[in-house]
Amino acid sequence: MSENNDYVQRFLLDDLDIRGALVRLGPVWQQLLTDRDYPQVVIGLLGQMSATTLLLADNLKQAGRLTIQLRGDGPIPLLVIDCNEALNIRCMAQHDEKVDDEAPLQALLGDGQLLISLDSPSMREPYQSIVPITGNSIAEVFEHHLAQSEQLASRLFLAATPEGAAGLFIQKMPGADARDADGWTRIEALAATVKPDELLELPAEALLTRLFAEETVRLFAAREVTNICPENREKVGTMLLSLGREEVYAAIKERGEIVIRDDLANREYRFDKAQIDELFSHTPATPPSVH
Repeated sequence: MSENNDYVQRFLLDDLDIRGALVRLGPVWQQLLTDRDYPQVVIGLLGQMSATTLLLADNLKQAGRLTIQLRGDGPIPLLVIDCNEALNIRCMAQHDEKVDDEAPLQALLGDGQLLISLDSPSMREPYQSIVPITGNSIAEVFEHHLAQSEQLASRLFLAATPEGAAGLFIQKMPGADARDADGWTRIEALAATVKPDELLELPAEALLTRLFAEETVRLFAAREVTNICPENREKVGTMLLSLGREEVYAAIKERGEIVIRDDLANREYRFDKAQIDELFSHTPATPPSVH
C-alpha cells in the first residue's frame, strides 16, 4: 500500500443517478492498531466498521463528531469508532480473552444495539439513535440502518486486515428509476463482484473502471483520513483532581504510580508520586471530618 493510502473518495454514476464512495486505510489503520493485541476477528470487524464510519462522516456538512458503537453481551461486547468532519478517526474494541474467529457476527456481539450519535457546536443537544443490531455482517447492519433512516437502497462492500481496511459504498438516489429502470439492479450486481484484495489494493480509478467499465463514472477529489490524537495530560490531571486527594493517594500507595488508559485515543498516561504531589500542590487538603 502507498503512503497516501488513507482517503475517502466520492463518485457519481452520472447517467444513472447512483452515487457512491470509496474508503481506503493503510498507514492510518496500522497506526490505530499499534500496541493493540486484537484477535484477527476483532481487527476485521473494527476495520470494516471504521471504513463504514468514514463513509458516513464524509457526509457531515459542518463541524461535528460522529460516534458509532456496536454494543452487546457477547465475547466482543463493544466496538467504538469516533470521527469528525475532517475525517480524523479514533477507534477501540473490547473483547474476551478467547474469541472464535469463525463465529458469526450475532454470536460475537450477542444481544446488542447499534448506537449512532452526532454532536455539533450548532446543535442544542447531540442527536442519538439506538436500534437493535440487524444483519449477519457489518455491511448488512449498516445497509439495514440506512434503508430505515434514509429510505434509500444502499450497499456496502467491506474488507479489513492488519495491514489495511477498505470499503465501497453505493446508493440509489430518488430519481434513479426514472433514468434507468434496471440501472440499480445492474450496478448492484457489478459492485457485488468486487474482491477483498481489489478493495484493499486497487487505486480508486482502476477499481471503478474494472467494476463499471460500461458506465460513465465521475470521480471527485479524494479527502485525506488522519489519526491525530495529541496528548491531553491536563485533561487527565483534571479528572484525577476530581477524584479527590484521598482516593488518588490511596491508589499511589497501593500501586506506586497511577496509569490512565485512553483506549479511544490509544494513549497511556502515567503519574508517579512526585507528579501527583505537583498536581495537588495547589489544592488544599481536605480538613478532617468532625463527628
